[in-house]
Amino acid sequence: MQPIHWQKSTYSGDGSNCVEIAAISSATHVRDSKMTGSPHLVFPSFAWVAFISHTASSSRSSQTMEGQSILDT
Repeated sequence: MQPIHWQKSTYSGDGSNCVEIAAISSATHVRDSKMTGSPHLVFPSFAWVAFISHTASSSRSSQTMEGQSILDT
C-alpha cells in the first residue's frame, strides 16, 4: 500500500476549516482537516477529475461580464 501524503489547498491559507486531499495513482482521498484521525472518503481518480472540472466550469459560468454572481441579481 502506498503512503498517503495529505495536502490542503493553497486557497485555505492558515484557516482550519478545510478539506485535505491525497492523490494516489488510482484514487483521491478526501478528509476534514480538523478530524485527521477520522475515516475519509475515497474517489476513483476519474470521478475526482470530473468533479473538479464540473465545479470549475460551474464557477466560471455563474459570473456575469461585470464579475458579479448571477445569484446576486
